Amino acid sequence: MLNQLLFLSAFLFSVGVVVAITKKNVITVLIGLELMLNAANINLVAFSKYDTQFIQGQLFALFVMVVAAAETAVALAFAFQVYQYFQTPELDKISEVGEK
Repeated sequence: MLNQLLFLSAFLFSVGVVVAITKKNVITVLIGLELMLNAANINLVAFSKYDTQFIQGQLFALFVMVVAAAETAVALAFAFQVYQYFQTPELDKISEVGEK
């Protein structure tokens, strides 16, 4: 069971890295980052099963989820402001924050 969870976590993390690096849309890059955070959470919960203090890994995973939700809210607000200013969601077309 642990091997399957670690494989799933590695697969999700790899997909997240590929999405975050190759995609040019701000929203898809954020989705890639969320996939990487969820892969880390799967690792935390999987390894906490084999720890004597069973609840620590699960509590830390819950903390990571709360921080990820806050990070997503801030990142989406930032992406919305950048889209309003530059009129494009593409990262390559955004030259500098000070230029238009």
